[in-house]
Amino acid sequence: MTLKAVIHVRLRSGILDPQGRAIYQSLQALGFSGVEDVRVGKCFEIMLHADNLHAAEAQVQAMCDKLLANPVIEEYRYELGMP
Repeated sequence: MTLKAVIHVRLRSGILDPQGRAIYQSLQALGFSGVEDVRVGKCFEIMLHADNLHAAEAQVQAMCDKLLANPVIEEYRYELGMP
């Protein structure tokens, strides 16, 4: 079966996010005073083939653990569904 994985990677809570801070300051300068914080992350959309949902989940977790996320400073979540 062919599935679409949408993977969201972001910095763990407590990890400094300089890019998010720069965006926050820019939004403040543009007059968006209601913004309280900005955290930046990454989103991946991956089409993959697997025999079943369990195998697809194992593939996605391995991709995240080996390449897409740095487990020391980042966390991830994913959704699997039909394309």
